[in-house]
Amino acid sequence: MRHLQTFRYIEAVMRAGSIRKAAEDMNITASALNRRINRFEEEFGAEIFERLPRGVRLNPAGELLIQHIRAQKSDLLRLQSQVADLSGERRGHVSIACSQALMPYFLPTQIAAYRSEHPGVTFSANVRDRVAAERDLSTFSSDIALVFEPSHLVDFEVILALSQPIYVLMRPDHPLAKDPVVRLRDCLDHPHVLPSPQYGVRVLLDAATHKSSRAVSPIVEAESFDFMRHYVMHENAISFQFPIGLNLGAAGDLVARELSTRDVPPGNLLLGQMRGRTLPVASARFVQQLAQALQDHAF
Repeated sequence: MRHLQTFRYIEAVMRAGSIRKAAEDMNITASALNRRINRFEEEFGAEIFERLPRGVRLNPAGELLIQHIRAQKSDLLRLQSQVADLSGERRGHVSIACSQALMPYFLPTQIAAYRSEHPGVTFSANVRDRVAAERDLSTFSSDIALVFEPSHLVDFEVILALSQPIYVLMRPDHPLAKDPVVRLRDCLDHPHVLPSPQYGVRVLLDAATHKSSRAVSPIVEAESFDFMRHYVMHENAISFQFPIGLNLGAAGDLVARELSTRDVPPGNLLLGQMRGRTLPVASARFVQQLAQALQDHAF
């Protein structure tokens, strides 16, 4: 506990890559910050920063220390939330790494529902692709991940998996709008807008076309599903998205048709956390709520 402030200084220097810049950010003198770091290294028994001509960076000992710092901070937050629960007043902060599809409808509903019962709990919801989400978990930057098929599952503990077929979005006057289920080959005959290769929808589409003589050939490639959803209104093109990111029951300017699972298998939406980590109370309870909501509703 007595090293908490020093740990904050170390993280600030790591982020800034410079003692001088970190000192400016923390409103202390560079000489005072340097003395604090030096005293810690002496007590720790090893240097943690490599001094460079234009700054500093963590050495291997420092990388190990940062992992320890993050684990200690996570344990402290969990303890604080447990103490808050003893008084019947749940507090804490829940950090979520999630795919874009969760942002428009699902997560706002779930966070608002949780905060209506526990207004002392705050949230951060950050859009992450499959690789970045798992990295967030391993560095304790996020407590929970809700993403489509993480690329690596070594440190990812799956709490719940939900199957999600791909839907095709288009204007009501599009030729494919008359079909309740559309085939991939028909989609490829029309101008299409696709997400970048790191996103789950694109991974599934690329894998499906790799097995055939056809290939995706997007007229526009983007990292925003909102952008793609709006773009099809301008050029009568089509785009692709998982249904949890759509408000299928609402009337609007677009229609959504399921892409045949004979052509492209459904994706898996995975709710998970870092393997072996005990979550703070607020995060653990929110995970339970998310799992129940995903099981109760078909998207």
